[in-house]
Amino acid sequence: MKALLDGLLPRLFPSLRFLCVPHEGRDDLEKSVPRKLRAWRESGVRFAVVRDNDRGDCQARKRHLRELCGAAGRDDTLVRIVCQELEAWYLGEPDALADAFRQESLRGIQRKARFRDSDAVPHPARAVARLVPEFQKVSGARRMAQHLSLERNRSTSFHAFMKGVDAVLGKMTEGEAQ
Repeated sequence: MKALLDGLLPRLFPSLRFLCVPHEGRDDLEKSVPRKLRAWRESGVRFAVVRDNDRGDCQARKRHLRELCGAAGRDDTLVRIVCQELEAWYLGEPDALADAFRQESLRGIQRKARFRDSDAVPHPARAVARLVPEFQKVSGARRMAQHLSLERNRSTSFHAFMKGVDAVLGKMTEGEAQ
């Protein structure tokens, strides 16, 4: 996720200053988020917590992460769940996938019923690996960061995250203007 966001966010939100802090899985994320949110002292900083749903209960995961952020005194933290895995965002924009991996045949995958709703694909990482045999998570994320767009992507969770980032950026900009 860090590789994607490090390349994508500066392209889509040029005025956004951010730092991605990766975690080693769900347990590490849940243990460190409250501690890091409590300890961060820089004024004007906003936080976003993003994680894959991994076939879990999306609402329960989000509620739990919000509780962790609230317990750390950071109710203003943006919490977003990627449904189901980050690769669903890639399937949500076949043209970006085709451009990133130079495979024209990928452009039409949304015509197939199983890819119409990329957030409903049960194992998006497996699906991308079948479509693009040379796909690797980190290098693939870097490639996709250069091609994903707000206009063409059909993933609902992609848009929820981007709208959240845009709203946080708007609040930060309003705060600077005052």
